[in-house]
Amino acid sequence: MEKIVVTIARQYGSGGKTIGYMLAKDLGIRAYSREILRLASEDSGINEALFNQVDEKLKTTTLFGIMRRQYHGELIQPESEDFTSNHNLFNYQAKVIKELAQTEPCVIIGRCADYVLRDEPNVVSVFVHASPQFCLQQAIERGAHTGRDVEKFVQKTDKYRGDYYHYYTGQIWHDARNYDLCLNSEKLGFEGCVEAIKRYLKVRFGEGALDQ
Repeated sequence: MEKIVVTIARQYGSGGKTIGYMLAKDLGIRAYSREILRLASEDSGINEALFNQVDEKLKTTTLFGIMRRQYHGELIQPESEDFTSNHNLFNYQAKVIKELAQTEPCVIIGRCADYVLRDEPNVVSVFVHASPQFCLQQAIERGAHTGRDVEKFVQKTDKYRGDYYHYYTGQIWHDARNYDLCLNSEKLGFEGCVEAIKRYLKVRFGEGALDQ
């Protein structure tokens, strides 16, 4: 198929990650999610554990609410004391995302990939959402938490994703204007979302765009 890249942002429990991997399997291409952290570690020489630690630490910080570090594509050099800063770890993830988009067709899940690749003509950005009830039920079925904690966990995760997106992009995470395609997985089903994305790709890039 052509070197088309699909980015997927998603509400927790909407099944966006599952849909992304289903789409990649269907198209015979690779999907990347947390794999981006490993690739960024290999590219930068920074221990992968630091990328994972920052991911977890940022979930509990109030930093997002008081400032913003919008991504502009710069990298901080190893000799700087800020080389392993949160901002630079994001920069290396963005670098990997850009290189993937330039070298292979793939699906990239999360990581503000839609924003990082916003100027690339071969990129289709998707936002997957569903009702709170559906997302809650999916979270329960996945065993995310038990009892009353599940609802709080879902809300907290979505707030983190929205704050993270705004911190690095200056944009509103769930604003439909940031995406090419917004899909309700509750109404379409996971398979339906995959088919909707494939049909969009054919309309935009031509009937032969998905040919192997």
